[in-house]
Amino acid sequence: MQGYRKVTCKRAPDVFMKVVPGHFVTPNSHINYYIDMTTMKSRLSEAENTAAALADDYISSTIVDSIVCMDGMEVIGAFLAEKLTRAGFITMNQHKTIYIVTPEYDLSGQMIFRENMQMMIRGKHVLLLLASTTTGKTLNRAIESIGYYGGQVAGISAIFSAASKIREYPIHALFTPADLPDYKNYAPENCELCRQQVPVDAFCNGFGYSRLT
Repeated sequence: MQGYRKVTCKRAPDVFMKVVPGHFVTPNSHINYYIDMTTMKSRLSEAENTAAALADDYISSTIVDSIVCMDGMEVIGAFLAEKLTRAGFITMNQHKTIYIVTPEYDLSGQMIFRENMQMMIRGKHVLLLLASTTTGKTLNRAIESIGYYGGQVAGISAIFSAASKIREYPIHALFTPADLPDYKNYAPENCELCRQQVPVDAFCNGFGYSRLT
């Protein structure tokens, strides 16, 4: 596993992501780059710049009541809610504000909202916010979960997405494989890196990575 390099967002030059080449195992796939978003999610200025760029994807007629933050995206989610509120975005909840929600997950990866949190989902227009998506499996489960709890998906935003759409929903991403042309993701049973006997460098998910070598 080599050192990282920076990739700058084409439409927002003050937003960048760090990428590390190698052989990485995610919960759903094998990938040849780990995308490190640690400072984007936790450094004040970077989180605010990222949120401002994400907010540009929405129009003033969009209804957003709640932002469900996956992959440790709560800081960016709070800034995004502020940007949307300042822009006069429509909200249907009685407090005229936007909820920032962090879900729990069961052993199968399904999102869970406890009784005290369900009022932030039921009957609400929900924006799903995540760091990255490759296969779309986690995102598909999230969409199902919002429906189970009586919410309506109003939009999907990600920092990086290998897909442009899931079901009927477009995925609004700041970075795509066009920004990382040699990016590859493989099904675990059909991984070209494994076939070439390239050792796995680390296990990773939305929270970080754990080295094996």
